[in-house]
Amino acid sequence: MAFIGVSIMRRLFPVVVLLVTLTMPVLAAEIRYELRVDGLACPYCAYGIEKKIKALDGVDKESIQIQLNEGVVVFEADNLISEGRLKRLISDAGFTLRGLKTSSATSGNAAHGR
Repeated sequence: MAFIGVSIMRRLFPVVVLLVTLTMPVLAAEIRYELRVDGLACPYCAYGIEKKIKALDGVDKESIQIQLNEGVVVFEADNLISEGRLKRLISDAGFTLRGLKTSSATSGNAAHGR
């Protein structure tokens, strides 16, 4: 009887490995951050914020977009960054964080809004 259990386990193991491998991209999905920043008016200001965001762990450095006229900073990261940390980052750069939205980078649906 134990032989039958081992035989079934050997057949199921590749299936389990395949399922785990296929779900990995979902587990490592990127988070899209959209920040509303007061006082963001010039390219030099944008560079200061961009530099601080790039220093955060997990940030996709190529995803950073800064819209000066609207005061919007958008970027993606593969880990969760707290609102408090983002407030400190923006404050340290000399600006005020007025709003934060997060969503899945693939779906665009808001997960946290303010």
